[in-house]
Amino acid sequence: MASHTIPPVCQLLERQASQLSSDACQVAVPLSAAPFLPHTGHTWVTDLAVANVLNQRGQQVHLGLAAPDQRSEGALLFWPKSHALGLWWLQQLCHWLPEGAPIEIIGEHQGGIKRVPKVLEAAGLACIRLDNARRCSLFATHARPVSFDEAEWGEYSALELKLATHPGVFANGRLDAGTDMLLARLAQEFPKGISGSALDVGCGDGIISLWLARAGAKVSALDVDAFAVETTKRSLALNGLEGEVSIGDMLEGVDDSFDLIVSNPPFHQARDVDIGPARRLIEQAPSRLRPGGKLYIVANVFLPYRASLEACFERVDTLEEDGRYRIYRASSPRRSYKR
Repeated sequence: MASHTIPPVCQLLERQASQLSSDACQVAVPLSAAPFLPHTGHTWVTDLAVANVLNQRGQQVHLGLAAPDQRSEGALLFWPKSHALGLWWLQQLCHWLPEGAPIEIIGEHQGGIKRVPKVLEAAGLACIRLDNARRCSLFATHARPVSFDEAEWGEYSALELKLATHPGVFANGRLDAGTDMLLARLAQEFPKGISGSALDVGCGDGIISLWLARAGAKVSALDVDAFAVETTKRSLALNGLEGEVSIGDMLEGVDDSFDLIVSNPPFHQARDVDIGPARRLIEQAPSRLRPGGKLYIVANVFLPYRASLEACFERVDTLEEDGRYRIYRASSPRRSYKR
């Protein structure tokens, strides 16, 4: 966590505590809000990092895309920054909850919550404004089955590969420029293909995993979010490629070792820059690389990764830079980081 300040949405919840249902399922909780949530019956999230924080607080957590088996009589939805992802969550809740069950929706004005009244109106759902403070709004409606085309799974093509896509996944429906640059460089690094094992950390829609598998590598992939895990699995299947895909927070809990670790690591937490995950990846990578193994990272040029890389590896090369992105290759872990 970059800050211990109570986020505005939680401040608004505090002043509405007596008005909200104490047993409502809290849904799509952001990481910034997780340490400050009021204790309720249970939560439903797709992010492992959020689930870990809530578990540490003694919350009952359901992690995944499928709705919990445990039914709820209501829900509190934290409206995400991605409008289409908000529609997906609203659609799931309206099908999961009993018809007529209350749904409260909260979010920051800069995060898109202002669009919610029009969304509800277009879907034929009632909309009641419960509160407006701390540059946040809180709305209420009631569950009724609805569907939104924007919330569905889709496909796109890039680098002669088919990719699954979903509003909950990074770069939804397009090839990220930094990832494109990284893969072009890997093609130069391995012109005859890859015969060893490779780990894609922060797999997103799976484009790195697919490229590595097509190049001949034995691929494993992980991501902190269940949307990315499912999307990468779908992308592999679309191309008839194989890979082991699992949910994981950087390299925590990874016991295997690899010839290559490749990543376009995340650095955003909501609107803030958070390089903590990337630093953990860099610090953990040496113990997960086989002798002669290498770590490849693409990063925005303003992100200060080189010092962390040089603290963990004897050799750090900048392979390419274009003013926006920089590609690092790190090898020869320092002794203090060997297994």
